[in-house]
Amino acid sequence: MDSAPVQSAALRQTAVDSDAVERDYALRLAEALWVEAHAEAFDLERGEFAQVLFAVGAKVNYGLPPGESAGRAQVESFWRGLHLQDLALASACALGRDPAWREFINRYRAPLTRAAIAITGSAAVGEELADSLNSEMFGIHQRDGQRRSPLASYSGRGSLIGFLRASLAQKNVDRHRRTGREMPLESSEVPAPPQAPEPPPESLACIETALRQTLARLESEERFMLSAWFLDQRTLLEISRVLRVHEATVSRRVQRLTARLHDELLKNLEASGMSKAAAREALGVEPGDLDINLRKLLQPSQSETFPERSAPAVTDRI
Repeated sequence: MDSAPVQSAALRQTAVDSDAVERDYALRLAEALWVEAHAEAFDLERGEFAQVLFAVGAKVNYGLPPGESAGRAQVESFWRGLHLQDLALASACALGRDPAWREFINRYRAPLTRAAIAITGSAAVGEELADSLNSEMFGIHQRDGQRRSPLASYSGRGSLIGFLRASLAQKNVDRHRRTGREMPLESSEVPAPPQAPEPPPESLACIETALRQTLARLESEERFMLSAWFLDQRTLLEISRVLRVHEATVSRRVQRLTARLHDELLKNLEASGMSKAAAREALGVEPGDLDINLRKLLQPSQSETFPERSAPAVTDRI
């Protein structure tokens, strides 16, 4: 793992123009985000992650209109608004790092296969489509003698699973275009199940218990932020005004909190007797299968805290 200071001369050349943001500050921030993203676990070096952050920011001018310059607050707010761990994982995979690929397969192979089967309506074709996507993401295609992975184009502005599902849907469209004039599949093909099998009651009970235990340890302000952000669909600005902190601070806290909850849920599930693989799979359970009222576990955020507005309909139960 790279232990050289992130302010190396080679890395400085990738930084945004000094008129837009102080380079030293941006590089120190990039290193802090490298830590928050757990990028070291994916064998992604500090400098490599910083280059990705600078490239993503420069591509869209840090979310600002063309011609405007991004200052410290805008750069930090933009970067912290990214799906940092997803971005680190995708970037490391694009570079061919083995630890990243092991995590990618563990995390996404099963849900992508289920999604592919649902899209195609065929178990065999769905599995083939999912395998094809995984191969493509690994970078089986080469250009100028170098392996090219579509994951290099992932920007972190949306979730990685969303990016992968969109890629899967496009591959299915391409498949139909290629096979449009071919004979239909034989009737002996195994049809896809209409939906994923419902998890066994004992697994649901373990998940519900682990979730209650995890949320019970939260401080009141943490419960407030989760309720306001996820249940009430409040904006970072609205939450920041209530807490009297900057928007970037709220974004940072929410990201750290959700990452911590994910890790604690895994630990609680493993402590209940689940294997690590089973615990990871359990976190992908359909929300409707659980009988938990989050609003009873989290501090409500609407009662006279925010001005009245018409909020989008959300479900309180998961």
